[in-house]
Amino acid sequence: MPRPADVEALKQIAILGGLHDAVELASGEFAQLIDVSQQTASRRLIELTDEGLIKREMGVRKQRIRITAEGESLLRAEHLAYRRLFERQERVRVRGSVQTGLGEGRYYLSRPGYDAQFQDKLGWRPYPGTLNLDLGGAEANKLKFLRKNPVYVIEGFQAEGRSFGGVLCFPARIGDQEAAAILPNRTHYTTVLEVIAPVCLRESLPCEDHDRLELDVLLEADGATGVTVRPVPGADA
Repeated sequence: MPRPADVEALKQIAILGGLHDAVELASGEFAQLIDVSQQTASRRLIELTDEGLIKREMGVRKQRIRITAEGESLLRAEHLAYRRLFERQERVRVRGSVQTGLGEGRYYLSRPGYDAQFQDKLGWRPYPGTLNLDLGGAEANKLKFLRKNPVYVIEGFQAEGRSFGGVLCFPARIGDQEAAAILPNRTHYTTVLEVIAPVCLRESLPCEDHDRLELDVLLEADGATGVTVRPVPGADA
């Protein structure tokens, strides 16, 4: 992971023109740009050189500095991160571990009150069961964002002498397979994201408990949006 100090240093060099040509810069001038001591600035330039983020040619009073392709890639990644923060998001990428649920998904998805609404919103009937993904750790924070940006709301209803709660729903695709991500309204303190489809996902993916999956959860109702699920590279099955 890049250090914030490296990103800030590269940004200041880029502002001077160091992305497209070498710029002349004394260590004292660089120290003023990044608001550190001259000793720290000199060390920072050495570190950036050792990390392959800049190239330097030493002069009599100043040095000529240019950002390398690797340094430019780091800045572009930072730029993309800020774009995602301030522009309308189309998707949220999450990682989770497959886990066995309590078997409630089969019961709830077979209720006519849910079944009819899912068919109306998604255009297909869910297989009676959910694929549960535990997003544990920092990833679970992304569920808070999803709760504030539902694509569809499945309304709660009364049936069989009891109340059935509402569900937030996101249209989905798993490869060529239509699917959906769902979050029950009844609890806000879960780390689990549930995924439904017209078929049994454990068999069609296939996957087993503890497999790690990466999801791109998309945030629009367009037919091209949804959740793309794929194994995380290098993850243990």
